[in-house]
Amino acid sequence: MSGKRNNFFGIFICDLISKFNKYFLNINYILIQQYLIKHLSSKKMNKIILNKVYKSSELIFIGLLIPTLILVYRLAENVILILWLITLYGGFIYLKYHNRSNLKQIMNFQAFTKKNVNIILVRWLLLTIVIYLITFYFYNDKLFTIQKQNPYFLIVIFFVYPILSALPQEFIFTTFFFSRYQNLIPEKLQILTSAIIFTYAHVLFINFIAPFLSIFGGLIFANTYKKTNSLALVTFEHSLYGNSLFFMGLGYYFWGGSVSIT
Repeated sequence: MSGKRNNFFGIFICDLISKFNKYFLNINYILIQQYLIKHLSSKKMNKIILNKVYKSSELIFIGLLIPTLILVYRLAENVILILWLITLYGGFIYLKYHNRSNLKQIMNFQAFTKKNVNIILVRWLLLTIVIYLITFYFYNDKLFTIQKQNPYFLIVIFFVYPILSALPQEFIFTTFFFSRYQNLIPEKLQILTSAIIFTYAHVLFINFIAPFLSIFGGLIFANTYKKTNSLALVTFEHSLYGNSLFFMGLGYYFWGGSVSIT
């Protein structure tokens, strides 16, 4: 049994890196850019892209339809690819129609103040204890699974997860979300709405623990971004929790418990 789990984790990371190379390193960015500029540069198209009806449809498509399609058609093994395709689309819309800032301003590393970092770290340490207790008492068979089977794989996760998963998620559900849909959703409901969409994006794993933990994570991450306007800081925070879940063993439910595993 342990051999199968070990093999699963190895296959997962190899498959993840393979998909990233296949679908992103070989994309012809120049052709994509020319196509988008040609078709989205007119004043008429600008009005369509910024129209509330279009944005509402876009929000439903990204937040509801795509996760549902992944669930129904069992596309969970392609979730990283889909996540980055949405990020590419969102990045273009964000930079062209909402914020022409450079990458440094979008990341906003200045938000890494002593106060902000301390708040994030203290909260993370306390909640990590909670995660450990949940794993120990309710999912003991998953506790420290990776360390027991392949500790080197855990190191790979610590470096890969923030870039391939946490970063695009936080761009979509915070940076893009708060800028793109601020005139659609009342300010008091924006954090909650972001968290709900973030949570629904995790139902594709068909287990209780992924969406249950995601609602709390979504609220925390949305609140952090709303206060700091920093993609870098919220990605850092997301990475802490994501890596903690894999470290404790509950990371299985964010990948191994997906619809693609039968």
